[in-house]
Amino acid sequence: GSKGLRNFCVTWIMVCIALCVIVLCQLLLRNHNQSTVINRSNNSLDMIEMSGFICGYMSCVFYLGSRFPQLYKNFRRRSTEGTSYLLFALAMMGNSTYGLSLVLKMPAAKSFQALYFLHHLPWLIGSFGVLFLDLFVS
Repeated sequence: GSKGLRNFCVTWIMVCIALCVIVLCQLLLRNHNQSTVINRSNNSLDMIEMSGFICGYMSCVFYLGSRFPQLYKNFRRRSTEGTSYLLFALAMMGNSTYGLSLVLKMPAAKSFQALYFLHHLPWLIGSFGVLFLDLFVS
């Protein structure tokens, strides 16, 4: 039981680290492949934006990963005894409204929608992904 959960958590942390490294490498390569003539203020903005994306994807991975220990525990016990349903109900409502707020703020102009979607993807995956996992917990 405990050893299996510990191995699962260690594996999950390794996957998270690997994903973070991949995202970081992709972002660095994207920045490197852009034109080299970038003024200083734009370069600073790119670093800030890149840091935001890295934090967003790390948050997404950790947030999604936070539900697996409870799912694993429920599966092993074949019971949801001791689970706070109010906590999960409120979390599901929070994730629903947060995800919907991002969708509803989408720009009306079609030309900006894809860019908006890509910029908000980690938070959309985090909110709707955890909502999906919470359905299994409850």
